[in-house]
Amino acid sequence: MSTSSIRRRTTAFGTAGALVTATLIAGAVSAPAASATTPADGHGHARGWDREARGAAVAAARAARAGIDWADCAADWNLPKPIQCGYVTVPLDYAEPYGKQIKLAVDRIGNTGSAGERQGALVYNPGGPGASGLRFPARVTNKSAVWAKTAQAYDFVGFDPRGVGHSAPISCADPQEFVKAPKADPVPGSEADKRAQRALAREYAEGCLERSGEMLPHMTTPNTARDLDVIRAALGEKKLNYLGVSYGTYLGAVYGTLFPGHVRRMVVDSVVNPSRDKIWYQANLDQDVAFEGRWKDWQDWVAANDAAYHLGDTRAEVQDQWLKLRATAAKEPLGGVVGPAELISFFQSAPYYDSAWASTAEIFSKYVAGDTQALVDAAAPDLSDTAGNASAENGNAVYTAVECTDAKWPTDWKTWDRDNTRLHRDHPFMTWANAWMNLPCATWPVKQQTPLNVKTGRGLPPVLIVQSERDAATPYEGAVELHRRFEGSRLITERDAGSHGVTGLVNPCVNDRVDTYLLTGKVDARDVTCAPHATPKP
Repeated sequence: MSTSSIRRRTTAFGTAGALVTATLIAGAVSAPAASATTPADGHGHARGWDREARGAAVAAARAARAGIDWADCAADWNLPKPIQCGYVTVPLDYAEPYGKQIKLAVDRIGNTGSAGERQGALVYNPGGPGASGLRFPARVTNKSAVWAKTAQAYDFVGFDPRGVGHSAPISCADPQEFVKAPKADPVPGSEADKRAQRALAREYAEGCLERSGEMLPHMTTPNTARDLDVIRAALGEKKLNYLGVSYGTYLGAVYGTLFPGHVRRMVVDSVVNPSRDKIWYQANLDQDVAFEGRWKDWQDWVAANDAAYHLGDTRAEVQDQWLKLRATAAKEPLGGVVGPAELISFFQSAPYYDSAWASTAEIFSKYVAGDTQALVDAAAPDLSDTAGNASAENGNAVYTAVECTDAKWPTDWKTWDRDNTRLHRDHPFMTWANAWMNLPCATWPVKQQTPLNVKTGRGLPPVLIVQSERDAATPYEGAVELHRRFEGSRLITERDAGSHGVTGLVNPCVNDRVDTYLLTGKVDARDVTCAPHATPKP
């Protein structure tokens, strides 16, 4: 499942986007020589990796000479002034750097401090894969207190990764058809149900090839990491300052492996496990277990606030209300459009983000009290929102393309059936919904790659890793694994917490350390455990 909402299918892997000062570099500096060396992966990819490393160096040098023609953003991008927008040109295939080119949309807002305080650009990726980062500079226009100190020193730069939004967008299905509801109940009641879902998954994979076949073989995390280095060069930055959340942490991990000498500062928040054994089939199974745990955390909170929600004063009672709702919607979709699939898409925001705890519980409470319409309004698709539906379909297409092309997936249905049937017994909330979302990878129509061996390379500085203990979308073990692989990294753990995306929350123990690292490069002498951020209130 995408580290974002399945319903939106954008956002962790998730969810989950001033006058530019004269101090901005024009982008006319030379790019450093690419430090992307041949990965010692034992899979015979040396020649291909060498060609792509050379192609990335060619593209970066070209981008450094060209810079970015910044201008006011198009009105339909919905980015307020003084945010500016532009494009960076990259090869579709880094092995052929003079071949077909695509344009990546980028935006920026200048640092809020003086020219002397400026430390360069901070480039952001919010995850997905499939999410746009273009809303990142709005943290300055919205006056986000959490990011105020960092904004004094850095230009905030966002971008649409390849295939996303305004960056050569891909598609796998007609957007209006994609969002139509109700979908089939994700939990199969028979072998016929499974066959029907398998047919839909195969049809979706075929649609990706039909609608976006030229792009599919090149929709990989390593290529997006190479794009990130070209963006760095186009910005005129000798080294990259980077903030990645959810899938953005895996993008950062791959970038740090391919270009260790190009990293200046890197913060990764809510970490995808970078082990090759996890990317991506096992990572999704691990999510199912973690989502069940966080779902129970939310139910405990709802029960503790029974005076507000009247859904039961124990977890078991809240779960019983959920099962009743689910059974009702399975028998006859609410409002004709909200069945179990739509319910899961809506309710999963609670295990994703603490910020959704109260609003989800309130709508659930209204339903139990007799107000069905509030739930229908919240969970049903809006067919009149054609732009939003196109964005949702695009996000899901990119999610599927990247995860399916990044790694080899089981092609044998018996493996999927065995693993998901077993997991569903104890972790029923997300398991089958997640399985069907990923099943197109079993019949993926282009060559699937071998994941990069994420590791420390020469020149990699200390990387700051931030993670909550009970994160559902990116389980805690992923942060531990990246910490082990990136020598000199530091891990900040938010204990007894599970919200996805920690750096955006108010928790001074975390916020102050992120600021210190980005402003000075300093990390604590040892790993740090922080108390949780404030518990949501009804």
